[in-house]
Amino acid sequence: MRFTHFLFLLYFLIFLNCKNEKQPLVKIEGQQITVTDSLTPKEEIENFIKPFRDNIQKDLDSVLAYSAENYSKTDGELNTALGNFMADAVFSEANPIFKRRTGKDIDLVLLNHGGIRATLNKGDVSKRTAFQLMPFENKIVVIALKKPQIDDLIDYLLKSKRAHPISKLKLSVDKDFNIVEAKIKGEQIKQSKTYHVATSDYLYNGGDNMSFFKPNDSVYRLDYKIRNALIDKFIKLDTLKPVIDDRFIQIK
Repeated sequence: MRFTHFLFLLYFLIFLNCKNEKQPLVKIEGQQITVTDSLTPKEEIENFIKPFRDNIQKDLDSVLAYSAENYSKTDGELNTALGNFMADAVFSEANPIFKRRTGKDIDLVLLNHGGIRATLNKGDVSKRTAFQLMPFENKIVVIALKKPQIDDLIDYLLKSKRAHPISKLKLSVDKDFNIVEAKIKGEQIKQSKTYHVATSDYLYNGGDNMSFFKPNDSVYRLDYKIRNALIDKFIKLDTLKPVIDDRFIQIK
């Protein structure tokens, strides 16, 4: 017992000593090291990586289609040839997937103007083109919306006055941006109908202040990237000739 008491006392004194001991201050310094091409790569690492890099570059640059002209997201006021192509590609490539899984059809597509990150240049079109147009990992989701939310979606487009890519939605407005005509797939928007809107997961989560996607009836995640939809569309076409049309126009 005495030995036990002695050990307890010893531990207690050590504890007090550690508790009262002042810890020395430590000075932390940082240094910025610039990474430049002056750094010599290791030959064995380069030799190991080279076959993989060459294979990726070859795959990215393989020609899938041909673009008849240069197309930019700024070549129109309320709709652009490039934006129309991208929205239409999402519809044509995603709708069969959605149909197989649900038995339903996509009613309209909405993407965002800012999501187009490059021009589609005249000449050969490759996978690299798709990565340039859509460098993000955005996936296609389909949201079931009722008329009040569709009205909010349309109101968003009217207020933004930008060429956000749309497909299967037709809007005509007057000089003051009052609605003259609003149709989905050529029909008037119905109060009782549920509309299935394809968009990106970024926009579904509130990107570009698109808050009208929530709440909703249901959400379907296709696990299909917008970029992959573009690539699949490229493969199916020989020549790309998108046009500016009347899907969103202002009657002056």
